[in-house]
Amino acid sequence: MPRIWITSDSVPLIPVPTPKALPTRWTSAGRSKVETPARYFDGETGLRLDVDLTLDVPAQALILLHPDLPGGVQHWPLAALRMLADQARTDQLILSLRADHSYDSALIATGRLTVSDPQMVRDITRLCPDLKRREVPPGTARRVVTRLGLAVGALVLMIFVILPAMAGTMAQIIPIDSEVAWGKSMVRQMERILGGTEAGGLVCSSPEGDAALEKLTARLTGATGVEYDLNVSVMDHDMVNAFAAPGGQIVMVRGLLEAAETPEAVGAVLAHEIAHVEHRDSTRGALRAAGSAGLLGLVLGDFAGGTVAVAMAEWMLNSSYTRDAEAKADIYALTMLDNADVTTEGFADFFDSLAEIESIMPDLPVYMSSHPQTATRADAARSFAATQGPTQPLLTPTEFAALQSICD
Repeated sequence: MPRIWITSDSVPLIPVPTPKALPTRWTSAGRSKVETPARYFDGETGLRLDVDLTLDVPAQALILLHPDLPGGVQHWPLAALRMLADQARTDQLILSLRADHSYDSALIATGRLTVSDPQMVRDITRLCPDLKRREVPPGTARRVVTRLGLAVGALVLMIFVILPAMAGTMAQIIPIDSEVAWGKSMVRQMERILGGTEAGGLVCSSPEGDAALEKLTARLTGATGVEYDLNVSVMDHDMVNAFAAPGGQIVMVRGLLEAAETPEAVGAVLAHEIAHVEHRDSTRGALRAAGSAGLLGLVLGDFAGGTVAVAMAEWMLNSSYTRDAEAKADIYALTMLDNADVTTEGFADFFDSLAEIESIMPDLPVYMSSHPQTATRADAARSFAATQGPTQPLLTPTEFAALQSICD
């Protein structure tokens, strides 16, 4: 140790040791290195070390020194430094190294370094602009593509397999009150599509016509019990059609009444639509048309959502039931007519009238025009009529005339 010699006229020369130098912390201003204590955790064994930390600017690295470190030293490249997210304190840094960096020691990959010195924190922050950057792990793109493919596959499965299956199940368990509200919403939307400017604006009504429609409906349902309280209405439109909406809502269109030659033909169409209501065919079809949004509305009890209601109303206007559903509806209608002592000959005559209308005006929407085998179904109705006993007219000529002119 260097000595300082003190001289005096009366005292001999006495060697005095110089004070021991204090630990020096180098600042970064004008220096190539900065030194400070720091705390290191290896992340594997719970090892905790108070290391000497050097910021080596020329080497672009943090140098950790401690006898218990492998080799007594670790080098952390500045470019690989990452700050841990969600740090509670702003006056310190908890650092790690990015996962895709290559290191000499496995301990470095899992290690954590806590720096509390304010100047060192500022220096590291200034020299490492990517501290808060979150690295994309290797293989991420492949995983994204794989998951996207799985998502698309799941969507296709849901649309073409799960939803149709769920529609059939949900149609059987939906409460009737909810189904009625849903059906009324669909009828309102259908009315708008047909040109109605306000709810009920296209609905036809007259005292004599209403009485005839009620008598016809009661005659059919009186002999065959139905689950629903039917709401049968007539809309003022040229379309030769009739619709069954969920919940017992049935719409007869003026064009169909005018095309029918007998009340028995109208009764046959009404019986057929009642069959679709009772079998919940319209509910299943509307659920499929509404898709996942419709099923969600079913769960939430919201059946009046604009897009969903429009989609379901458009489906009802262009409804095309399965052949199995149509066959079952035909059998139901023939049985209902027979129970009410109404000839099924009118059903066959109506099919013949539809075929004639289609040949003259092929672009006019016609009842059941989307279903093949109309002639076969007419023959089946005639064959059934041949087995019936005595029958009675559904309406008198005066009542039928009132029904046909209900929109006048």
